Amino acid sequence: MRVPQKPGTKGSQKWMQLLVNQAPHVLDRAIARELNLPPAEKIQWLSPLADDAYAEYRDQAFVAKLETQPKRIPLSAFWPARGPQWDALGRTSSRKLLLIEAKAHIGELLSTPCQAAGTSLKTIRACMDRVKRALAPRSQTDWCAEYYQYTNRLAHLYFLRMMNHLPAYLIFLYLIGDTDMQGPKTAEEWSGALRLLHKH
Repeated sequence: MRVPQKPGTKGSQKWMQLLVNQAPHVLDRAIARELNLPPAEKIQWLSPLADDAYAEYRDQAFVAKLETQPKRIPLSAFWPARGPQWDALGRTSSRKLLLIEAKAHIGELLSTPCQAAGTSLKTIRACMDRVKRALAPRSQTDWCAEYYQYTNRLAHLYFLRMMNHLPAYLIFLYLIGDTDMQGPKTAEEWSGALRLLHKH
């Protein structure tokens, strides 16, 4: 599903639109450093683009936007419709797939629990149990509860990387100094909140 957006006026949506469309070099440098990309490797941003109505993508549309095709297990066999809507999507010149989830304030780390019901909920819970066994086998936490947005992003990375052997990277982008949202002023503030999230 392609989901057009209005120009962002605050928070992570505003900053992602600005970074991708007006200052991609800032984002590129940070990602290249974290992923240890060689200097010759370039990033092409696929969303949210101004000439594409700042659209964000989800479900099969995000896979198509990345111009990749899971050949072993299709997305529809893994996750029901209305999956994660990605803040940004990119691809490097060596075909690495970049999935971006951005946050501007600590409160965004919490999310509503999974709202699915019936067969969709059963499918999601089965997926989450599989991913939890692989990534955090000692976890006793319900991965469909208050950190559901975080865990469903991990599940989609697992789907691409582990189930389909695609070179996907999930990037959590934590912004500093967003005064409109009273966001963290330092990286240390984010680090403290993220330690709690990971422990949970």
